[in-house]
Amino acid sequence: MKSLDDKKVIVADLVEKLNNANNFYVVDIANLNAEDTSSLRRKCFEKGIGLVVVKKTLLHKALEQVGGNFDALYPTLKGSTTLMLCNTANVPAQLIKTLRGQKKEKPIIKSAYVQECVYVGDSSLDALATLKSKNELIGDVVGLLQSPMKKVIGQLQSGKNILGGVVKTLQERKQ
Repeated sequence: MKSLDDKKVIVADLVEKLNNANNFYVVDIANLNAEDTSSLRRKCFEKGIGLVVVKKTLLHKALEQVGGNFDALYPTLKGSTTLMLCNTANVPAQLIKTLRGQKKEKPIIKSAYVQECVYVGDSSLDALATLKSKNELIGDVVGLLQSPMKKVIGQLQSGKNILGGVVKTLQERKQ
């Protein structure tokens, strides 16, 4: 059994990890064999996802210290609990989806805190996998703004030849 001081250190470490990650998923990886667990850890590392097995009561305390609206998350902290921490919202969901394509049943999403929204249940996997990151959304907006401007500039550039021809013709008529 861990002492109170040990638990405080673990909670402080969890608080730091939660503060450093913009998004996190609460998942169930219970009953994975050693090979599958090792493979999952390796894939998470490759994708920049932190994978941490936690005690639900310590995670609850850490979430309270982080502050935020995690009320919908608390009921999902039952049974085996593992955190997937990342800075890109959709990466863990895409990894889970890839694993499901390989006929893997786990990890199962219990809940997720992504872009300041709470998602509950494994049924949110598709929605989470298709979320765009902040940078992707900014890129889309910039692209949308550039498109009409490029069209206008293109028309003005092609129009300058026509306009130049009209002016030249008018000058010739005057003379």
